[in-house]
Amino acid sequence: MKQHHLPILSNVQISSRYWHMTLDMTEIDETIDPGQFFHIRTTAELSPFLRRPLSIYRINEDNDTLEFLYLVKGMGTIEMTKMKPGETADLLGPLGHGFNLSAETNEILLTARGVGVATLAALAQDATEKGVGCTAILSARSRDDLLSAEMLTELGVTVYKVTEEDGTSDVADVERMMRRLIEENGVEQLYTCGSRRLSRLNQQLLDEYGLSGEIALEEQMGCAMGACFSCVSPIIENGEEQSVRVCYEGPVFPLEKVVIS
Repeated sequence: MKQHHLPILSNVQISSRYWHMTLDMTEIDETIDPGQFFHIRTTAELSPFLRRPLSIYRINEDNDTLEFLYLVKGMGTIEMTKMKPGETADLLGPLGHGFNLSAETNEILLTARGVGVATLAALAQDATEKGVGCTAILSARSRDDLLSAEMLTELGVTVYKVTEEDGTSDVADVERMMRRLIEENGVEQLYTCGSRRLSRLNQQLLDEYGLSGEIALEEQMGCAMGACFSCVSPIIENGEEQSVRVCYEGPVFPLEKVVIS
């Protein structure tokens, strides 16, 4: 993990609540894996003091760019919207453990709620580049919050969109959709992020169909390096409940191990 000062190429609002930032990552010589994140300093001022963790949204090695998709909901992310092209972003990373996409996998299914797609998008990109079949169910409050559908489709991902606004995002409806896709497409691995209800559903179907899968957890982080223990989450290991640091041992964990309240 290193500190980087990356040139900002763009930082634009793409919906009523979400922004998209693109950085020049030419100076980064470390490998960046889907599911990892960077810890960004949001302002040069003392407040807000803590950095904000940003999941990697897209890695464009041809253009040497790194992209982030973020929800504006507090002081830190509000400050981030003020960052301009030509300025530099102060980041620590890459941090954490990313996804493990097996080389033998033929078909995966992603389910993301809201900004959870920011974490799974890089995995979808990796899957399509490896020739792995990929289907994504994107869930959101409204059509305005259905992020990345066009980008994922351009990558070759089959995308299904469900929203509260359209009355299509009920868990029972998503379950029927997931069952059909698992059975018809021969899905082997499940990946999810962004919703506890969808995470529990993924655990249920993973167990029922005998699949494997992973989940990217979202927690409040202080240091993002494992020192402050502010992002502790429970998992089951060897039949016993243990506490792990999402920033350090995660943020990606085997789906069957995570305790979802």
